[in-house]
Amino acid sequence: MKSADIRYSIRPCNPDAHLFEVRCTLLESDPDGQRFALPAWIPGSYLIRDFARHVVAIRAESNGKAVRLDKIDKHTWQAAPVDTEAALTVICEVYAWDLSVRGAHLDRTHAFFNGSSVFLRPVGHERRPCLLDVQRPSGIAFEDWRVATAMTPASGEKGAARRHGFGLYRAADYNELIDHPFEIGTFTLATFKACGVPHDVAISGRHDCDLARLTDDLTRLCEWQIGFFGEPAPTTRYVFLVTVVGEGYGGLEHRNSTALLCARNDLPYAGMRGTPDAYRTFLGLCSHEYFHTWNVKRIKPAAFATYNLGAENHTTLLWAFEGFTSYYDDLALLRSGLIRTKDWLALLAKTMDDVWRNPGRQRQSVAESSFDAWTKYYRPDENTPNAVVSYYAKGALVALALDLTLRAGTQNRIALDHVMRALWQRHGRCDKPVGDDDIRLLAEELSGLDLRAFFTEAINGTADLPLRRLLKPFGIRLKRAAQNATPSLGVKIACDGKDVKLATVYSCSPAQEAGLAAGDLLLAIDGLRVTPSSLEARLSRRKAGASVEIHAFRRDELMTFSVRLAPPVKEKHTLTLERQKHAGLRRDWLGR
Repeated sequence: MKSADIRYSIRPCNPDAHLFEVRCTLLESDPDGQRFALPAWIPGSYLIRDFARHVVAIRAESNGKAVRLDKIDKHTWQAAPVDTEAALTVICEVYAWDLSVRGAHLDRTHAFFNGSSVFLRPVGHERRPCLLDVQRPSGIAFEDWRVATAMTPASGEKGAARRHGFGLYRAADYNELIDHPFEIGTFTLATFKACGVPHDVAISGRHDCDLARLTDDLTRLCEWQIGFFGEPAPTTRYVFLVTVVGEGYGGLEHRNSTALLCARNDLPYAGMRGTPDAYRTFLGLCSHEYFHTWNVKRIKPAAFATYNLGAENHTTLLWAFEGFTSYYDDLALLRSGLIRTKDWLALLAKTMDDVWRNPGRQRQSVAESSFDAWTKYYRPDENTPNAVVSYYAKGALVALALDLTLRAGTQNRIALDHVMRALWQRHGRCDKPVGDDDIRLLAEELSGLDLRAFFTEAINGTADLPLRRLLKPFGIRLKRAAQNATPSLGVKIACDGKDVKLATVYSCSPAQEAGLAAGDLLLAIDGLRVTPSSLEARLSRRKAGASVEIHAFRRDELMTFSVRLAPPVKEKHTLTLERQKHAGLRRDWLGR
């Protein structure tokens, strides 16, 4: 090991207790006492998670002797000074029982970890090269375990890992060290090439996946995205790490890989016909995280140019990095031929539904939503639908609106596609961060249009986007109607067995105006008991404008409310093609 290298090791020391042993060794530590810190969050998931809370034991040593180690804040420790010629090692045990894409999980079936949740950061040495020794757990039961990661084996080093093997891996610095999740166990492994680049799919958990179908579809998807931004691909190898559970959904992007969580039934199976909704959802998740290989991992906002891993990193641009990615994830499925136009229109309509049903869209802009992700979007409560708009969902609609505006204003000469490619060439490839106005300025430069009003209204405003007008020149008709004819209370219900509980009472709704509140337990309407199965039937027999008497428990107090029902809410969107009208414009946009 070179003196400049920082050496780490990780070993599943007690799978039954869900404990990793993690070591960090420096040959050149701070003579005044070296500090070590564990990240408070993981890039890509904008919430302070305080990973240090999972450290159950920690100590330091040098030359075989104990070194004093003091905790100086919630995620930082400082070692006493040691001889400048001596190595300093910190050893910690980390509890790993977070079955998600963000943290670490360990039992007898597998081990999974993100570096941000297990690897201490030697303060002041973040730019030094790192060697990581990934060790097999002890015992005959683990002899057939192997390793899946996009981290590069440390070729040339004694004990270097072979592909999918235990041993030494190399990272250029600490940021790269924590940007490579690991799956360790008896996972199913499938491989394919996209534009000549090797891709692995490692699936952990019981499943009956049709690997041939999955890799064929992922090949088409990945090749389309590489072609979209232009060859060569930005990575020489890519890994999909898939954890299969009974029910679950999630993804987290990394520079050369992604960690995915999916339901068992989301994967394709032998003999499956077409592309069922569940599998389409999984492909959309893969598409979203793969698109992040360019958009946010390399094309990144200025706030992420240098991560502060101990505190929030605020940016107003998540609408572009998550929202634009959400627009292209399903569009990539369509353009690569994995779904049909009518399926894509249904997915787009659902995004509109998701935005429209929440009054928060009229209270918060996508710029504000981006900035407040740390404290609002990722910390939802009963009032979140009234106060918050999703920078994912509305951001996707902003991307749609900008795409259509550019196409209509330039006779389809310039589109959002050109803006994304220019962002890649001018920012991503040369590692130049994106400023708050750079996307607008670039779109204006390419198109020759004045887009200041569009960005002011769409990004910093709260008015609904004029999607019906924008879609019309492309021969797509947008309609909005009520889901059904039942009068509205203006609430979101959480059903628990036979109980009807109010999860959210929407702003300016009949329920709110009558005094009902989130958490109230509905008992009866006009003297008749209500259950999850009977609530809609009770309301459907009334007309909008009628008053009903509702009995409900608030905590342990019985209360009575008089509610005047509102008309059904028009929150259901449908998109239909006008077959002949503007088919050429639409073909240039949708690829069909």
